[in-house]
Amino acid sequence: MGNSYTVPGMSADDAKKVTATLQERLFALLDLQLTLKHIHWNVVGPNFISVHEMLDPQVNAVRDMSDEAAERIATLGAVPVGTPGSLVAERTWDDYSIGKANTQEHLAALDVVFTGVISDHRKAVEAFDELDLVSQDMLIAQCDKLELYQWFVRAHLEDGSGGIPDARTEKGAAAQQ
Repeated sequence: MGNSYTVPGMSADDAKKVTATLQERLFALLDLQLTLKHIHWNVVGPNFISVHEMLDPQVNAVRDMSDEAAERIATLGAVPVGTPGSLVAERTWDDYSIGKANTQEHLAALDVVFTGVISDHRKAVEAFDELDLVSQDMLIAQCDKLELYQWFVRAHLEDGSGGIPDARTEKGAAAQQ
């Protein structure tokens, strides 16, 4: 991912750091969009249609976020990588582990996925404080949407006392349903 040029006012070294982080976020967003579509196709049971229809706008929004991240990488003079093989080879998380399942199982697992993506986006936001406020602003806007989508998911999971499943893995979260 060598940068032969970058935006005015940014050093080549800083551009390399920013584009490396943005590439990680791009992989996460590509994976999230595929995971959301997978859930859309494989959710069953009570509230099927509401969950099925809730996910398509999220897929489209996350696809737009992916495009935005890739174009920022290119703007900074690097080459965005969006191939499936690269995503699988470079990601630091496991593949989504739930197949056909009821709405609550998928939503509990999706909550775990959103937590991971949002947490890593927030770490990137913090890292960009000194490196690139433009990329930071983009990720902040994406966090806003991702956190909203997680709230939509959590609203389905919340019990009467405001609690939601507390699990670290998708299967663990699904099993609590």
